Amino acid sequence: MTDSNARYVSRLTRDTYAIILAGGRGSRLYELTEWRAKPALFFGGKFRIIDFPLSNCINSGIRRVGVVTQYKAHSLIKHLVRGWGHFKKELGEGIEILPASQRYSDNWYQGTADAVYQNVDIIRGEIPTNVMILSGDHVYRQDYGDMLAFHTEHHADMTVSCFVVPVKEAAGGFGVVQVDDNYRIIGFEEKPANPKPLPNDPTMCLASMGNYTFRTEFLYEQLRADSKNLQSDHDFGKNIIPSIIKDNKVYAYRFADPVKTKKAYWKDVGTLDSYWLANIELTTPTPQLNLYDPRWPIWTFQEQLPPAKFVFNDDDRRGYAVDSLVSGGCIISGSKIVQSVLYSNVRTHSYSTIEESVLLPEVDVGRNCHLRKTIIDRGCHIPPGTNIGLDAEADRARGFRVTEGGVTLVTRAMLGQSVGGL
Repeated sequence: MTDSNARYVSRLTRDTYAIILAGGRGSRLYELTEWRAKPALFFGGKFRIIDFPLSNCINSGIRRVGVVTQYKAHSLIKHLVRGWGHFKKELGEGIEILPASQRYSDNWYQGTADAVYQNVDIIRGEIPTNVMILSGDHVYRQDYGDMLAFHTEHHADMTVSCFVVPVKEAAGGFGVVQVDDNYRIIGFEEKPANPKPLPNDPTMCLASMGNYTFRTEFLYEQLRADSKNLQSDHDFGKNIIPSIIKDNKVYAYRFADPVKTKKAYWKDVGTLDSYWLANIELTTPTPQLNLYDPRWPIWTFQEQLPPAKFVFNDDDRRGYAVDSLVSGGCIISGSKIVQSVLYSNVRTHSYSTIEESVLLPEVDVGRNCHLRKTIIDRGCHIPPGTNIGLDAEADRARGFRVTEGGVTLVTRAMLGQSVGGL
């Protein structure tokens, strides 16, 4: 039984250093991540994906965090500096940006394990008891203190945070673990085509979330050994975990929501369809991911913006939104918004209809437009009279990307507009 005594857990979190791996490209998001790293992608009306693991750290009491960046990191770094740069190093807290800097080799980061190895000197300087390695591109709320307590009480060398997912969903997409009755890991496969199911449920399996807790000295030993292996991809999932489970204490921690009454939520928004769906799910009356829960707030950079504004109330021109999220700075001028997510400073003009759509910041939708099941990238100006998402073939002919799930992505480049401010 995990001891959740607040002082006990606070000692564990205080003696932990977290590394967030935020260098991922997110290639399955196509043009949406052409100019930004996946962790810098907007989510939930006003946040960025990186805000979720960072908020989990702060809410859990882990206040020494390094964020590892690499791919097209400018917008990510800008967000971190503006929204997460207020911690006091002299009080033993801080969010540090760790760009690829070739400390231990002439290469950029070669894999997840190499990204941590290249920053070993920074970790050593923090003198942590445990090191937590976190993925920077998933959306979820997790109390890392519970995981640390589990890790400590099992005298684990390494603990892998896991989530129960359908076998079909895990196939080719997640690392899958097998455990004994005590949750000690006895098998691990990285993105198998045919995942091994849970013993009591052939439709479900236990997938790695890409979040790990290491006893610090054990981590150093494994990183040194892996760095000398010329055949290694220097990846935790592909190389380190399979090589250590036989002779070391490696456990699976089954993820639970920090608010114990709720079902755990965890999403890898790594495709356009999953990204669109995860945003649209937030428009339901009681979404599984509750962004309004004061017990576990999601922190972010707060731009100073006026309230959202809805204007015109004529029979043929009424500005309103239903089943939608509308952020600060938006002006809904005589247009209809239905089951959509509008980020900051979006403007929609008269006689337009927007349905089941995700509009990123500073989108401007002209008059007499109709958008359905779309993702509109930041700063796009949709010309008056434009229909998108009503005819897939017409959308493809105009150079827009239409997914298998019928979501249409529009970017500034597709519209022939200049790119900037990502």
